[in-house]
Amino acid sequence: MHQKDSLEYSNKIVPDNIWRETYVALSHYPELKDTPIEFKFKKNIKKSFMQAQPKLSGFFKNRKNRSYVIYINEKFKIEDETFSVKDVPSEVLIGWLGHELGHVMDYRDRSAIDMLWFGIRYVTSNNYIREAERAADTYAVNHGLGQNIIATKDFILNHSKLSESYKSRIQDLYLSQEEIMVLIDEIHEEVID
Repeated sequence: MHQKDSLEYSNKIVPDNIWRETYVALSHYPELKDTPIEFKFKKNIKKSFMQAQPKLSGFFKNRKNRSYVIYINEKFKIEDETFSVKDVPSEVLIGWLGHELGHVMDYRDRSAIDMLWFGIRYVTSNNYIREAERAADTYAVNHGLGQNIIATKDFILNHSKLSESYKSRIQDLYLSQEEIMVLIDEIHEEVID
């Protein structure tokens, strides 16, 4: 038996080359233990490295019975720079996966109609994209992945070959490293109190 096979998540489909990082990220979300999630490589996801969404086959099921897919770009091209999953440091990949699991947490509480409305607003409003992305970051930080989210932002924002327009988009839509540190500090204060 492989170590991967001995883990307790029987309802997760995870590619072999990212299973360690995926299970680390999942370990921070115990409430997703019974939620079916497939992590799947896909070519050409537009404007992002990963994308979480409910599976269409269960979209109109009771939200407790919904399953999700997290698409992961095999190669992520930003202008002239191409990344592969294997080029991304482990702690950064855990942060990215943790962010996408934050989206799943957000989706779990939405009805099918609310999910449709969410999708419409997401594709038509930058303000709504910002709200959704910041909510996913907040879920990840609140689930103990703050340092990984910071590592992910650092990887993106300080990678010299990425375009300034892409970095600007990330800075605009997602929590800043400073905002993440404030959330981490608030969590530590709550634990102490």
